[in-house]
Amino acid sequence: MTAPPAPGEPPVRRPRAPRERAPRLNADADWDAWPVDAYLRENYRELHPCDAAVIRHHAAVYRGIAPGSVASAVECGTGPNLYPLMAAAAACRRIDALEPGAGNRAYLRRQLAHGPDPAWQPFYDLCRSLDPALPPALATALSRVRVVPGALGGLPERRYGLASMTFVAESVTTSAAEFADLCRAFARAVRPGGRLLAAFMAGMPSYRIADGPLWPALPVGEDALRAVFAPLTTSLRITRVAKDPTLPEYGDTGMLLLSATRPGPGA
Repeated sequence: MTAPPAPGEPPVRRPRAPRERAPRLNADADWDAWPVDAYLRENYRELHPCDAAVIRHHAAVYRGIAPGSVASAVECGTGPNLYPLMAAAAACRRIDALEPGAGNRAYLRRQLAHGPDPAWQPFYDLCRSLDPALPPALATALSRVRVVPGALGGLPERRYGLASMTFVAESVTTSAAEFADLCRAFARAVRPGGRLLAAFMAGMPSYRIADGPLWPALPVGEDALRAVFAPLTTSLRITRVAKDPTLPEYGDTGMLLLSATRPGPGA
């Protein structure tokens, strides 16, 4: 116990404990205001090494799935990124592009209705070189896609034979608890025996696109992924990809690529 000050001496001022900053949750961000054009310009106007790594990782899984054998799949939080959708088009008869943001949904619908931007063709060329079961034309591959309004946390359980998620759960919240909840919702959306594919930015703090506002993110590593996915999956594999110096500086340390199976009989 600290002794009281002597008569005539000023009172002792104790330093205040630092106030904990409340986490920014997924619902706190205005995803309708996502900067679609700036995001595409920074990340997808050319095929970056990190994109090629994700495509190669996913293609290795899709080649092991009989063409057309997955009745329905979901890409969670698609954004304006087309390459996870095109990569799934041989294995999956229908692909739901689940997206909460109005601007991203509008972009996806334009790409489906009027044909994809030419910048996406190199992505598809790589996809087809790795998975010859894909149709010759990118537009044909994307014809399997339907755009679905909705958020990752609201996915119904056991709806899909396959689920994919590309830079989503770690890029929408600063809360470790919410990150884990979103990953569980992602895993539980898949029927027993179904497959999971995901890509995560490793170690990435909250970030900006161009000179826009700060978007919430949680720096995650392999231990965080294993903690949430190991109890829910079998054949869990996590691969680290080195930081891509051709991308803007988002503060990340690279990527983590995940594949797994939901326990149970075939999807």
